[in-house]
Amino acid sequence: MEPFNPSTHPHRRYNPLTNTHVLVSPHRTKRPWLGQTEPAEPSNLPQYDPVCYLCPGNTRAGGEVNEMYTSTMVFENDYAAVLPPPGPITPPVAHPLLTAEPIHGGCDVVCFHPRHDLSLPTLFLSDVENIVDEWTRVYMRRGTEPGIEYVQIFENKGAMMGCSNPHPHSQVWSLSTLPTLPAKELASLRNYASITRVRSGVPTGPDGHACLLCEYVHHELSVPEDEGRIVIKNEHFVALVPWWAYWPFEMMVLPHKRHISSLVHFTVDEKHAFADIMSRVTKRYDNIFSCSFAYAMGIHQRPLPPRRDDNGMYVQDADDIAHLHVHFEPPLLRSASVRKFLAGFEVMAEPQRDLTAEQAAKRLRNCSEVHYLFTAV
Repeated sequence: MEPFNPSTHPHRRYNPLTNTHVLVSPHRTKRPWLGQTEPAEPSNLPQYDPVCYLCPGNTRAGGEVNEMYTSTMVFENDYAAVLPPPGPITPPVAHPLLTAEPIHGGCDVVCFHPRHDLSLPTLFLSDVENIVDEWTRVYMRRGTEPGIEYVQIFENKGAMMGCSNPHPHSQVWSLSTLPTLPAKELASLRNYASITRVRSGVPTGPDGHACLLCEYVHHELSVPEDEGRIVIKNEHFVALVPWWAYWPFEMMVLPHKRHISSLVHFTVDEKHAFADIMSRVTKRYDNIFSCSFAYAMGIHQRPLPPRRDDNGMYVQDADDIAHLHVHFEPPLLRSASVRKFLAGFEVMAEPQRDLTAEQAAKRLRNCSEVHYLFTAV
């Protein structure tokens, strides 16, 4: 029997964050494709679109007029997925299997820039820092509202990901409950801290306990680059294709020097490094297939910002077990027009991928950080 080779033999990989597995089938990468192709994302958008609901001075779908903003702009979504309190009374349970829980909260839109034709990878670094500042402000504001239990910052980029407007923007949803995926991750982080001994030289979580993601990043940093999954590293953050990645070019951004629980815990240098790596990750994405690369991006951190004591210092609590990280989950697979579909086995059994995490990381490392639109012809 031949020895196992993860680059050629099918195998399962474990995701310790969600306690799930992914089936990896690297021998299928040469499978011919005669299925659906996607239209190319437009790359010739105007700087200002008079019919865009998000451009400065334009009227939104709900009738409100946008301010003539020059940096970021935040407003409540005109078609919010959740509504502000007070919510309805909890309905009686007709059967234990048919429960319903009323939810309240808010949905904010964060416009990145007044220019209609830009996006994270084509913005100046100072503009990306402004976005990080805005995310932090909304997280702090929404996270201190009565009844709110969770704040999620995310971006859908590209029509392929269901984005209804190409103007550069993200969203922040605030809910009166903790959603399923972050709840799973927090439970895994707490469980790991309770049963794992701290290894020498590895950053630790609160009270010196082991942190699953601190341990994971520490290991990834020890793997030789040509064998590993790290794509980019700066002074404070790494961007890598996780061992358990499901989407073809999935990436995570994580701090590697210390345990950071939320955006509000950044130092000035860490905020700059975070903006830097977000910019560099998205440039490499666009350069894979020389297109505006679609993705879903989400920041996972403490469910709510920490409270301050009488001296203005942040008070540590159980939620500091959260280790801030960013998920990038893009659907494109073989080209700018061929995407991965969630179907068949993946819907009925478990996630599956063909390209290994190591192969994807190598492809991404080989991409330039000079955006293809700015490369001299």
